[in-house]
Amino acid sequence: MRQRRIVRSVTVTATALALVVPVTASAAAPQTAVPKIAWGSCGTAPELKPFQCASVEVPTDYDHPRGPTTTIALTRLPASDPAKRIGTLFTNPGGPGGPGVPFIQQIAQVAYSPELRARFDILGFDPRGVGQSDPVTCYPTAAEEAAALANLKAFPVTAKEERKYIVDAAKLAAQCRSVSPDRLQHYSTANVARDMDLLRQAVGDKKLNYIGYSYGTYLGATYAKLFPNNVRALVMDGTLLPDWYTGGNGERQSLGVRLRQGEGASDTYQQFLLECKKAAAACALNAVGDPKTVVENTLERLKTKPIVVPQPDGTSVTIDYPAVVAFMFEHLYSSAAFPDMATTLTELAQWPTAARAKAAPAFVEWNRRKEDYASIGNALQPCVEAKQSGRPLAYPAFADAADQRAPHFGRYRSWIGIQCEFLGLKDTDAFLGPWQNKVKQPVLVFGTRHDPATPYQATRPFANLWPDARMVTIEGWGHATSLGGSKCADQMLTKYLTTLAAPADNSTCQQDRKPFDPLPTGKSVASLIR
Repeated sequence: MRQRRIVRSVTVTATALALVVPVTASAAAPQTAVPKIAWGSCGTAPELKPFQCASVEVPTDYDHPRGPTTTIALTRLPASDPAKRIGTLFTNPGGPGGPGVPFIQQIAQVAYSPELRARFDILGFDPRGVGQSDPVTCYPTAAEEAAALANLKAFPVTAKEERKYIVDAAKLAAQCRSVSPDRLQHYSTANVARDMDLLRQAVGDKKLNYIGYSYGTYLGATYAKLFPNNVRALVMDGTLLPDWYTGGNGERQSLGVRLRQGEGASDTYQQFLLECKKAAAACALNAVGDPKTVVENTLERLKTKPIVVPQPDGTSVTIDYPAVVAFMFEHLYSSAAFPDMATTLTELAQWPTAARAKAAPAFVEWNRRKEDYASIGNALQPCVEAKQSGRPLAYPAFADAADQRAPHFGRYRSWIGIQCEFLGLKDTDAFLGPWQNKVKQPVLVFGTRHDPATPYQATRPFANLWPDARMVTIEGWGHATSLGGSKCADQMLTKYLTTLAAPADNSTCQQDRKPFDPLPTGKSVASLIR
C-alpha cells in the first residue's frame, strides 16, 4: 500500500491455475551455497550515510541450486551497540511487491525504538522480482512501462469500460508473460522465504528475527511452514489470512473479493466520516455541510462529470470517480492522512473555484507521485501462486455484488487479479498450505480495529494458526499501525524482540493520537506500509 511512497493503487494480480506442488524446507538443501555479503556504501546522499548496502546471488530455482541465480538487493542499519547485539532483524513492508531497501532507509531510524536499534542490525531486502532484485517487468523499457501505468485506470465503472478493462488485462498478461516468463515462474512467496533463510545464514544468525507488515505476514507464515525450527521471534502486523490470499477457502471469487478489502475500507471510511464530524473545524468538510452528504454527492457527480485541473506547464490532471476512490483508499491507510483527504474532498465538492489551477493540490501531488512504485510486475506475485476464479467475464458481477456490500471500495478492490486470469504461468515450487504450523516460540500478532487493507476480522483466525500466538488489538484506524502509531505497541514489540517476553494473548493498545488531532512534525511512517 512512499515519500517516495511505497503505497500503490495499481491493480494487484493473481493467477487462475491449478494446484501447485508444495516444496518443503528441504528445497533449501545443504548443497545450496550460502552467499557471502560484502557490505558497502549506499551512495553519497547524506541520509544514506548510516546505512550499508550489498547484493547477493541466490538460486533462481531451488530445485537446481547450482543453476542460474537471481540478484537480491539488501540494506541494513547496523546495531548502535555492537557489544549487546542480538542479531539481525529482517523486515518486509508488504505488497506483494513492496521493495524493502527504500522502506528501511526511510523509516528505520525513526520508527523503531532506540533499544531495538541498539540490539539489532535492521535489514531490508527487495524480494526477488522487485525493485533492485532482478525486477519482473512487462515492457522492454522503463519508459514504456511508465506510459502503460499512466494509462491504467484504477477500475472500470460502465459496462463499456468493463469490457475494455478485461481486454486490456488480457493484453497486459500476454505482455508480462512475453517479457518476464523466467522470473515469473520462480516468483512465489515460498522462494522469497527460501531466499530469506539463506540470508539469515549469510548474516550469521542461527534463528530468524522478523517483522512482517501486511503481505509480509503471509511471507512470515510461509517461512514458518518451511523452516519451523529456524525461528527465534516473529512479529506480524496487519495480517493477511493465507487461505483468503491463496484461495484455499474454496471461494470462486476474484482475489480482491476474497481479501475483503472492500469491506475493510468501507468500515474505515465510515470511521473517517464519524471522526470528521466530531472534529468540527479541524475537518474541512464540516465547513461545507454534513461530511457524508458532501462526499457522497461529490463521488456521484464525478461518475459523469470528471474534473480537469490545468497545470502550470500546460498539461492537465483528470480527476474522475475511480481516481478519487483510489486516492481515498490510500489515505485510509493512516489516520494522520485524514485531514489532507478531508481538505481535498472539500475542494472537489466546491469545484469550480476561482483558483482553478491550484484546486485539489494534494490529489495532484498524489497523482504525480503514484508512479514512483514503478513496475507493473511488482503486482504480479499472486499470479504465480494464488488461485483465481477462472471466470474473468464474471468480474463485472463480482464488482456489482461487492459494491452493494461496500459502496465504492468493494467495486474498486474486486478487480484485483483480473490480469492474472490470463497470465498462464505458475511457480511449481509455491507453497499453498495447509497453514497450521509447528513453531514453538510465542509469535506476536497485531491487528488494528479499523484497518482498510487487512481487515481486523482476519486477525484472530491468523493467530489461531500458531501454537502460541499472542494477539494484540490496536484500537484505532489505519493499516499495520504498530509502526509509529502506538507507543504501547512499540514497547511490546521491543520487549518481545529483545527478551522474547511476549504480552498476554488478547492484549489491547491505544493509538497515540486520534484522527484530526494536530499532526507532529515529520511524516507518518504508516503511509509506507503496503
